[in-house]
This record gives sequence, structure tokens and C-alpha cells, in this order.
Amino acid sequence: MHIEISGRHGVNLGPEQQKHFREKAEKLLKYFGRIMEIEVAVDHLKHSWQVEILVSAEHKHDFVATEEGPTPEAAMDACVHKIEHQLRRYKERVQNHKGDAALGDSLASSPDLPEPPESS
Repeated sequence: MHIEISGRHGVNLGPEQQKHFREKAEKLLKYFGRIMEIEVAVDHLKHSWQVEILVSAEHKHDFVATEEGPTPEAAMDACVHKIEHQLRRYKERVQNHKGDAALGDSLASSPDLPEPPESS
């Protein structure tokens, strides 16, 4: 897995910040193991910091999250939280791709539909 951390518009991150961002990005593997690449872009706006994370997974699945915060670390933490949620939902969807019940079974037991007439 390749992790790329970059600053936009001349933003330079110190070694401690780079390390923090790399550790946070590596934790995403815990939620979905087939991640190929993670790109983190940091930008300094007027009164806040913006972090954007792009995660490329196998089979052409890409996940994107953008978050703002008072510090780059706070923005990164919030952005990682968003990506974690996306990865969890995707993994759950892939694992349960067959579904729990057939479509016909769920319609037959629905209380909103009227009961079929009994034949005598």
C-alpha cells in the first residue's frame, strides 16, 4: 500500500505532522484490507485547515472525504472518521451481497400490504 501526503498551495508539514498523518492513514487498513493507495492533501484556508483523503481500493472503488478544522491534526481526525464510515459500509455491503432474505419473503410479511383473500 502506498501513502502519499502532500500540501497544497505551499503548505509544508513538519516531520511530526507527517508521522501523525501516516499513522492515521495506516489505521484505515483495519477497516478494509484491500486498499491500494491513500492520498492525503492538506490545505491552509483563511481561518482553518482542510484535509482531503482519497482512498483507492481494489476493483476501481474510490472513497473521498474532505473535512475542515482549526488544526491540521483535527481536520485529519475528522476526515479519517468519515473514510472509516465509508469503508465499513462498503465492506458490509460486499460481505452481505446476497442479502438476508429474498425479496418475495419480505413483501409477504409486510404489514402494509393487505392479506390475500382466502380460497374456500
